Amino acid sequence: MIAGHLPILQVALPLIAAPLCVLLRRPTLAWAFATLVSWALLAMSILLLIRVMADGVISYHLGGWAPPFGIEYRLDALNCFVLLVISAIAAVVTPYMRESVASEIAAPRHNLFYGLYLLALTGLLGIAATGDAFNIYVFMEISSLASYVLIGLGSSRRARAAAFQYLIMGTIGATFLLIGIGLLYMMTGTLNLADLSQRVAKVPDMRPIYAAFAFITVGILIKLALFPLHIWLPNAYTHAPSAVSAFLAASATKVGAYVLLRFVFTLFGAEFSFERMPLMEILMPLSLIAILVGSAVAIFQYDLKRLFAYSSIGQIGYLALGISFASTSGLTGAIVHIFNHAMMKGGIFLALGCMMYRTGSVELSALHGLGRRMPFTTAALIIGGLGLVGVPLTSGFVSKWYLVQAALEADLWPVAVLILLGSLVALVYVGRVIEAAYFRPPPPGAHAIREASLQMLIPTWILLAASLYFGVHTDITVGVAERGAEMLLGIAH
Repeated sequence: MIAGHLPILQVALPLIAAPLCVLLRRPTLAWAFATLVSWALLAMSILLLIRVMADGVISYHLGGWAPPFGIEYRLDALNCFVLLVISAIAAVVTPYMRESVASEIAAPRHNLFYGLYLLALTGLLGIAATGDAFNIYVFMEISSLASYVLIGLGSSRRARAAAFQYLIMGTIGATFLLIGIGLLYMMTGTLNLADLSQRVAKVPDMRPIYAAFAFITVGILIKLALFPLHIWLPNAYTHAPSAVSAFLAASATKVGAYVLLRFVFTLFGAEFSFERMPLMEILMPLSLIAILVGSAVAIFQYDLKRLFAYSSIGQIGYLALGISFASTSGLTGAIVHIFNHAMMKGGIFLALGCMMYRTGSVELSALHGLGRRMPFTTAALIIGGLGLVGVPLTSGFVSKWYLVQAALEADLWPVAVLILLGSLVALVYVGRVIEAAYFRPPPPGAHAIREASLQMLIPTWILLAASLYFGVHTDITVGVAERGAEMLLGIAH
């Protein structure tokens, strides 16, 4: 009985748990409750993915109303994969939060923090699960509003400024998305994504459809933080509490990539998006610029959270580049990179949180000699960095392999060269981290610094061990990604 309602439970459970968490005044109880919820969500997402891979698409009708009149949760290989990524990140990051949050946020706010965290998680899961265009907007706003406050809970005044900047950009992006959805509703009279795709195909040459495509694409790209619409991201990741930085870096932009995939391929279709509209001509150059500029700017950063925030801009470029190819290899590379980058970047920011917990700083100078004082934290940071470079045997290599393959299949060898150049640029900023950790003398008083606790190290290493494991054993991630790519392109499985 419960198994049949897993699609709605995936969203309803954290939504109900969020206000209950706020009522738990003791920080330990609030943390334990949020941890149990996140583990339950992971179990449900695994069961849903197994069921979809075995039996095909799941259609869940809310309120007893059949679609397109009622709201539908429609789960396929792609969004079940995204659900798994989000819930896996939450299940790993939430246990880590206990000590990290205690050191960075005042105790009276802990129950509020965990309630907002579950609310942000609700929004991200809802975006992935729903088959309704307007519900995507609603869940995106739920997640964004909670994220603004979570970022603002950072200890410095800059955190409030970063949250406000994110609020402004997020509101602009949401407004663009809502206008586009409104235009689609005006032309078709439906909000169900599957029904919309059929009705839009009948009126592809109408101007409101072109306008809707433009508004929706720009709105999503703001949420995705693709260059040059990325200005909110560096400050948000830098000044947010460490656990929030890890959670958002590993999940929020990945959901943005999923929404772009869903609207471009499921709703509008590849033919409309790439033949009638010049999406490839716009997306590919911006992606390549993001890869090179994001990585190049990261080289000159001295705050490690800001360094890896700019690195994320480059990695988002890889996601968008895979989408721009509109081919099986390109989409496989993009979808598998959603998973791979979530594991790598989540682990990196958790390692930075360990460093912040013990040294009180994430400046590059604080990393000097830390390889001897905090060997496990430093090793985790380096492994994550090598994954971003795309070193063989890391999951980052798998993503870039498929992107290079897609470029060569499209006879775009200059693009393949630029992908490899982006990896070389990334090697420079990762090299700075390695140099500081292992080849610089420690600062005075560094002898008192000790390794982070197991409660923080174990979640960090789970994510980075996963990035190594799936860099070698690619059957699961690549298999699901290929199935999702074929589904988006309408290729029979």
